[in-house]
Amino acid sequence: MPAPHYFTPREMIERLIAFDTTSHLSNLALVDFVESYLASHGVASRRVMNEDGTKANLFATLGPADQPGGIVLSGHTDVVPVEGQDWSSDPFLVVERDGKLYGRGTSDMKSFIAVALASVPAFLKDGPKVPVHFALSYDEEVGCLGVRPMIESIIRTLPKPQVVIVGEPSSMKVVNAHKGIQSYNTKVTGLEFHSSQTHLGVSAIQYAAELISFLMQLAGEMRERGDASGRFSPPYTTISVGLIKGGTAVNIIPKSCSFLWEYRPLPDADPSEIITRFNAFAAEDVLPRMRAVFPGAQIETVTRAQSPGLGAMDGDPGETLVMKLAQCNSAEAVSYNTEAGLFQLADIPTVVCGPGDIAQAHKPDEFVELSQIAECERFMKRLADYVSGRPV
Repeated sequence: MPAPHYFTPREMIERLIAFDTTSHLSNLALVDFVESYLASHGVASRRVMNEDGTKANLFATLGPADQPGGIVLSGHTDVVPVEGQDWSSDPFLVVERDGKLYGRGTSDMKSFIAVALASVPAFLKDGPKVPVHFALSYDEEVGCLGVRPMIESIIRTLPKPQVVIVGEPSSMKVVNAHKGIQSYNTKVTGLEFHSSQTHLGVSAIQYAAELISFLMQLAGEMRERGDASGRFSPPYTTISVGLIKGGTAVNIIPKSCSFLWEYRPLPDADPSEIITRFNAFAAEDVLPRMRAVFPGAQIETVTRAQSPGLGAMDGDPGETLVMKLAQCNSAEAVSYNTEAGLFQLADIPTVVCGPGDIAQAHKPDEFVELSQIAECERFMKRLADYVSGRPV
């Protein structure tokens, strides 16, 4: 076995940020590094590969793997692109300024993974009586894709964990509820014609506008319904259209138009309601009028991403433990989406708790405050005490 490798949290953050794991690239170099680091401490890892072998989830257990009630430390290894963003320094080189560490992934969410990995010697020091599981995923940023087969593997091969801690940036507060996300690409196909002959053509842009208008009507309805829990900001299910493409020239009736849209339902809302109503409006109202002029007209909607919300489980022992480790008296609710809902869907109690502020995620000059890293270190120290049987 190789000699154990030791890193401070700051050193581990620098190592992880240096791997460009933008979602369209492979994460295997980072996985190789983490696997080697864990092996140096006598910890075996298991990979769960994607279909073409270019990416991998990494799962590892410290302590008695066959014991129920383990603690899962979960994080995604991929980051969002930096192209087109105005960075003041190399995004894959950690730079410290004014008590902050700058770099892509410092907030979302490699700092949590780094502090957890740097804490491996502390977890192992007294031979953990409660297992600590590392669950590192790929492709979270493009729809929480990678974690799904890893969750299936956990269910098949492990006793039920006590709690999953998803280390997304929450300013080290405990989050026990968040919204879901449903994302779609709708393509409208009409009939090109000279713009002077509008009665003979079918304008894809015109009918796409009707569909978008319908979505905005639904958005208004969702605002009126509101949030019975009173915990979310904004306090309702949201609908957003993010990108529209269509048309050729001002004097050509456009043949095609596509738009990307999403909605973020409250965790207790029916996640299928909006897409069901949208599809019904498209098929029963819009499409017949298009086909009355051109029988070949089409409206096609393809799912891009679906991830469930996280519902509060007040009084759950796993949540209570994490609140104790974080020294929080109450749990928060947030509007962003994480992998936590998928763990909960698999009947594993899950909360979100990690260093950094979601307001810094996905931006140029993304950063995490050093004070947040220190707070996360204290959290991991208390977790090490807990799994070793010491008082927390």
